[in-house]
Amino acid sequence: MTLGANAIPFRRYDNLLTERLGKHIAIAKFNRPAVRNAVNAGVAADLFDFVNVVESDPEIRVGIITGTGSIFCAGADLKEVSEGRDIRIPRPGGFAGFTSVQRTKPWIAALNGSAFGGGVEMTLACELVVVAEGAVLALTEVKRGLCALSGGVARAPRLLPPAIAYEMLLTGEPLSAERAFAYGLANRVVPAERVLDEALALAQKIADASPFSVRTSLRLARKTVDVSIEEMLQTCNDTLVDLFNSPDFKEGPRAFLEKRKPTWTS
Repeated sequence: MTLGANAIPFRRYDNLLTERLGKHIAIAKFNRPAVRNAVNAGVAADLFDFVNVVESDPEIRVGIITGTGSIFCAGADLKEVSEGRDIRIPRPGGFAGFTSVQRTKPWIAALNGSAFGGGVEMTLACELVVVAEGAVLALTEVKRGLCALSGGVARAPRLLPPAIAYEMLLTGEPLSAERAFAYGLANRVVPAERVLDEALALAQKIADASPFSVRTSLRLARKTVDVSIEEMLQTCNDTLVDLFNSPDFKEGPRAFLEKRKPTWTS
């Protein structure tokens, strides 16, 4: 879609396309369509910086993340994981510099296509979600010898019926956009070409409301959960060492890249 005359370039990044719509809405688009917008260390650094710029700018009231191409985000770049690069290392802001970053403003995930692994975890970390018709959301980590430690195990059981969350976490099988909407995980399911329009419409409604009231409502709503997301994410971070030392952690990405069935040994 075309954002129109009010859209201006925001910041220049290697892995993101960013725009600002008027004063109050900032948009980041993952820009690695050739690898299905998989997250490498560069993407994580760029998005972490973008989030902090948005959060520190008093004029910006809403952030949107979306993707270029036909996939929102395929999760971690398994080539980097397989080669042992620093995508594995816990970094400020969590996965993609986003899933555990401290945020005071509402964020909208505009899924232009399917989301896998960390792409779903970023979606779960947003307050509002718009999904393209026909898209799927899958926490595929267990199929790769990994775990959804960047918010999947912490947030899915809170946001979905437990049985559905466990099915996603334990089988890695996908959840359709339509089922995600039925279970309350998505606010809108629309044709792909309308995803950003719908996300912008939601963002504008938030931007038109009292900034103080929005921030206060968001802060208080987050306190309704008995155990904080931060505590759960810290528990997940504490699990990373055991995960990284597992032979399955090496075998899963290697098998994926070699297009064969994994041979698990742990």
